[in-house]
Amino acid sequence: MRALLQRVTEASVTVEEDIVGKIGPGLLILVCAMPEDTSETAEKLALKVSKLRLFKDNAGKMNLSLTQTGGAALVVSQFTLAADTSRGNRPGFSGAAKPEMAEALYKKFAQHLSALGIPVETGRFGADMSVALTNDGPVTLWLDSAAP
Repeated sequence: MRALLQRVTEASVTVEEDIVGKIGPGLLILVCAMPEDTSETAEKLALKVSKLRLFKDNAGKMNLSLTQTGGAALVVSQFTLAADTSRGNRPGFSGAAKPEMAEALYKKFAQHLSALGIPVETGRFGADMSVALTNDGPVTLWLDSAAP
């Protein structure tokens, strides 16, 4: 799985003028399932995200995790994280998991985060979404479960 994490002071996702997910301080997490991913991959990625020390402590150092701060997660599916831009100018997305598998893994990832005690909001899989955020820092990290 691939995930793009953005530390935010607030974030929301809107579908057809309805806000379907909204958080205050925490992480906006854009997630893409890849064909080789499993439920175990989603669980491991959620655990990694929950433990990453991306939030400032009293000394102003990035020393606290999402779990430690009580922050929330807004999880949004984003197949474009699988983009292949190696040929030409039009990205290819054939490297992303098929929709049925991707939706199941996206939901598993969100469920695993929630099971770790993190308040989770989500977008709507497959929908045309509008995501709004206020990036805090800015702090943005890229995670790929296939990376060593």
